[in-house]
Amino acid sequence: MSNFSFYTILSSAEGYYKESGSKFLAFAYPVDSEVEIKEKIELLKKKYFDATHHCFAWILGSDKDRFRAVDDGEPSHSAGDPILGQIRSKNLTNVLVVVVRYYGGIKLGVGGLIHAYKLAAEEALNNAQIVEKEVTEKFQIRYPYDETPEVMKLIKDFDVKILSQEYAEDCLLKTQVKLKEKDELMNKIILLNALGRKISLSVIA
Repeated sequence: MSNFSFYTILSSAEGYYKESGSKFLAFAYPVDSEVEIKEKIELLKKKYFDATHHCFAWILGSDKDRFRAVDDGEPSHSAGDPILGQIRSKNLTNVLVVVVRYYGGIKLGVGGLIHAYKLAAEEALNNAQIVEKEVTEKFQIRYPYDETPEVMKLIKDFDVKILSQEYAEDCLLKTQVKLKEKDELMNKIILLNALGRKISLSVIA
């Protein structure tokens, strides 16, 4: 893996662990935003409304700089952190893992809880297919209509994904560019503009 790619999971996966009557249902999801994370947690809370706890952890971003671990009423650091630890141990990001617990009537103690949440999360991630994804950045390309053939050649040469397009006298493309292609693409546009083209490239916030 380089700075231009990261590992995540291809699709959702599940895991299960049982200890002293308590059941731990684990759910792993690929996610791209905190909004998506919130939606998935809310859906699980509705589906398993009668569960004792809905503990979770997530990591976002190719540099893994955004993350959170939530114990949801369990003793501090006994649930969210073990789940987060399993995501980190597999070097994953853009992943959410939720572990739903049904209390079985026997207290497991902090050590027992750490063990149970860890194993449930681990099983869900072991059941997931891990994939490598390229880091991308969103840009908009603005250009006069008569420059369309030249811009389409750039799109093809640099494997740029078009997210949306507006064609008029002044055209606008919203695109997704692989980070490893970014510098070369920008240099190519600078060169074209030096030759009289009028193509602008800017980052979409």
